[in-house]
Formats: sequence, C-alpha cells, structure tokens
Amino acid sequence: MARWPALIALLLASHALAAGPDPAAGEYLFRAAGCANCHTDREHGGAPLAGGRKLATPLGDFYTPNITPDPDTGLGRWREADFRRALREGRGPDGRHYYPSFPYAAYTHLSDADIGALWAYLRTVPPVRQANRPHALPWYLQPRPLLVGWKRLYFHPGSYVPDPRKDATWNRGAYLVQAVAHCAECHTPRNRLGGFRVGLYLAGDKAGAEGGLVPNITPDKATGIGRWSRGELIDYLKTGMRPDGDSAGGLMAEVIDNGLSRLTPQDIEAIATYVQSVPPVVHAVRPAEAKSAQDEFEY
Repeated sequence: MARWPALIALLLASHALAAGPDPAAGEYLFRAAGCANCHTDREHGGAPLAGGRKLATPLGDFYTPNITPDPDTGLGRWREADFRRALREGRGPDGRHYYPSFPYAAYTHLSDADIGALWAYLRTVPPVRQANRPHALPWYLQPRPLLVGWKRLYFHPGSYVPDPRKDATWNRGAYLVQAVAHCAECHTPRNRLGGFRVGLYLAGDKAGAEGGLVPNITPDKATGIGRWSRGELIDYLKTGMRPDGDSAGGLMAEVIDNGLSRLTPQDIEAIATYVQSVPPVVHAVRPAEAKSAQDEFEY
C-alpha cells in the first residue's frame, strides 16, 4: 500500500510533463515582464501586442515588433526553439542579431521552464496582422554585424544561477529583478556604446527610457531609497504610492499597473528583499538629491 502514493505522484508528474508548459504560468510571467507595455502602441490605439511603440534612446528610435501569432507579420511561423534563441541569445530565426533595445541581456537569465511557459501563453493571444516598422537609427549603427562586438563586451548569456549563500526569498527576488522584470534595463545608466556603466547598478539615470529621468533604487539614503522602510517599498510596488504621498508616473506607472501590482504577495516581498540588499550607490539624478548627497557628506 505504501507504494501507491509514490505511484500516483509519478503519474501526476508524467501527466504534467506530457501536457507541456502551462499558459497560465506564462501569462503571469508575461505580466511580470511588462511585455504588453512595450509591444502595444497604446498612444496611437494599437492592437494588443501588435508592436509599433516608439522607444526613444540616445542611440536612435526603436519600434517594437509584433509578437502576436500572426503568420506573416508576427511570430506565427516561429518555433519554440526560435523564441528560446531570441531570449537566450538575442538572435532571430534567420540568425540576425537583435539590438539590445530588446532586453535579451536580461531575458537570457530566464529558466528554460519559464521560457517555455511564456511561449505557450503567446500562442494563445489573438493574432493581429500588422507589419513591423523599421527602426530609425543613424547610418553607422544600422549594420547588425556590429552587434557581435557589442555582445562580446556587454552580453553574458545563460540562465540565472541561484546564490547558495542566500535564502530562497532573496534568490527569487534576484531572479525577478534581474531576469523577468529586467529592472536594470531602465534603472542602470549606460555608456555611449549602450553598455551598463560599471558600479552604477540600479543607481538611476538622468536620461533613461524614452528620455525620462529614472530614479536611483539602491539603498543609498541620500540619493536612493535607503530611507524607505520595507513596508513602504512593498506598498510602492503594489500600488505605486511613494512614502511622501506622490505616485509613480510615466513608464513606472505602467510597470506597476500592468505588472508588479498583479504579482503574488510573496513575489513582491522577494523583490523588496533583493532590492534592499544591493550595495548602496551615491548617484544623484535630481538636483535636490545632489544637494542632499553633499549635505550627507559634509556631516
């Protein structure tokens, strides 16, 4: 009789494997990653996930692609292996290199299971026939072979490896921040070649995504969020309300409304645990913060 529970568990596991990735799990990851925010041109009434949103950067203007299952203008002819290579290696089905405006430098750290779940979910969304708009880049950045050199300098492929010195909550938070929600893509400033500036991880940017200011979210007390309590950070991630009564705006409001606010309490707490553990960095992105940092130093 003792063998029956083990046999039942084995049969259930075999059934789960046969059924394949769960689209519901993929939808959860899809929201956490904020995919709809970038791949839907809401400003101009674009269809969900049909692409066309303009991403203005110091290197030029990028337009997000159609990721619906349309066979001619979207991902309808892609295989799961193509999707996996796009996220893991930053390359298309034809082998061409993608520009890092597509945050594959973060998505490469996704687990195989989560990539499979994302793919399963994307196959369930309604197909939309809408051709992709070409990027508007200066001539010297248009040759894609140049991206080979960029990748050698700044791209480190491979799924997330848990830190054995940390507990499960911290590792879950690190995975969500580094891979799924790709927070560094906006909150870490870049150099002239589009690579992250060493030593300024999550320290904010004066000219961030779409030309807007992106705050320092390291635990520095003068220029970051070091004065925020754990509860205040969790409330912000859930609702967008800051401790001073102000609320998130711009892209961050989209990230919270369409993504972070829909996460489980456990995942929100894991993100807060990880963010409050990163090294504090003095990096003022607002004039008032610069004065505050100076005052802290003088004392």
